[in-house]
Amino acid sequence: MTTVSGEGRPPKVGMVSLGCAKNLVDAEIMLGDAVAKGFEITADADEADVIVVNTCGFIESAKQESIDAILEARRKPGQKLVVSGCLAQRYREQLARELPEVDAFIGLDQVATAGKIFRDVLTLERTVPALLISPRSRYIPDYDTPRFRLTPTHTAYVKIAEGCNHPCSFCVIPQMRGRHRSRTVESVVAEVRNLVAEGVREINLISQDTTYFGMDLWTEKAGPRQPVDSRRGPTLVRLLDELATIEGEFWIRLLYTHPAHWSDELIAAIARNRKVARYVDMPLQHIHGDMLAAMRRETSREHIEDLIARLRAGIPGLAIRTTFIVGFPGETEGHFASLLDFIEAVRFERLGVFVYSQEEGSRAARMPGQLSAKVKNRRHREAMKLQQGIAAELAAAQNGRTLRVLVDQPRIARSAHDAPDVDCRVVLTRDGPVGEFADVRVIGSHVYDLLAELVC
Repeated sequence: MTTVSGEGRPPKVGMVSLGCAKNLVDAEIMLGDAVAKGFEITADADEADVIVVNTCGFIESAKQESIDAILEARRKPGQKLVVSGCLAQRYREQLARELPEVDAFIGLDQVATAGKIFRDVLTLERTVPALLISPRSRYIPDYDTPRFRLTPTHTAYVKIAEGCNHPCSFCVIPQMRGRHRSRTVESVVAEVRNLVAEGVREINLISQDTTYFGMDLWTEKAGPRQPVDSRRGPTLVRLLDELATIEGEFWIRLLYTHPAHWSDELIAAIARNRKVARYVDMPLQHIHGDMLAAMRRETSREHIEDLIARLRAGIPGLAIRTTFIVGFPGETEGHFASLLDFIEAVRFERLGVFVYSQEEGSRAARMPGQLSAKVKNRRHREAMKLQQGIAAELAAAQNGRTLRVLVDQPRIARSAHDAPDVDCRVVLTRDGPVGEFADVRVIGSHVYDLLAELVC
């Protein structure tokens, strides 16, 4: 076992993890391998022998946050600094030149061997070359991949696939994380069964495109134009059906779905499986045809409107969460007005708005018609003001209803319509059972959040 020289104790690893839930799972895998290699995990940066900054490289603000975290990470002499995540993957050569104080860079293919890299920087007293990072990731975790979970004990993220095949013009994720690659149904089911046995009450299924799960596996075998049996083949329909047979009380939540890959079979699978939360996270990005084409979203307004109607008709009590991008190159006032009209008409239960970020290496970054920050920020404010009014009305309409909630903190809970960290809260009038389900009666609301009392 690795020990700290002269002290005879196990070395300690501390981590700052930034970005999305997919990046968080990578962080958990790195820490899991570190524990397997004899390290201890600490939340106190001052006592860490190795400090890891797990970065995000998706948009400009996230990149700047990651750089700031790297520069602020080292606090005392002798500590080793390791940088991982999307920024390390995307800018490995540039970061190695500009940040000589970093002892090692970990790419997305190296997360499962992070413990060895931590050990090397401690025992070999040398840096680990960033050039060892593979240009495009091919790694995918399995059910028995060691993880040190960073979420509360009652909720977990399960990465069912990695990479992305979509050509969205604003995004560089495929350049960093490679093409879509799914785990097997059996692997995901085994992991979820273990988590539920440990007391997890909420399983959040994640990937770059959750609805594409399994399609890469059956097309490789049968050919891209051959039909697949949704109950027997490796599809999301089959996965949900099998997860729903696991004994225990828990929610299954679908995050990061794509509108291009929904089917009536998938809608029916959600409707028939009561353990699947009546919640769909489906980023739409825009609604005007010109913008959808420029974004290369592989959908049309007609397809989206029809899909939303089928989702709401087929899944009673459904909440749809979506996100939109404002200020995309070439977006006119007419395009933006069309988006506002759509938001007002559809009345999404959960909605977020991003200001377009001109990402280096993306097709959109080279497009004419780039808009000023002033215009983009004004449109963001207008869209969010509209949604705030809609959200307040939807929340007020919950008054008097009885809901099943999952208690995160003594007086903070979430309904099935609320994903962790991104959606609304249910504020309780007295302490609830943390980590467990409870029934509550809504007695008020404040814009997005609900106020509720426990039902004895």
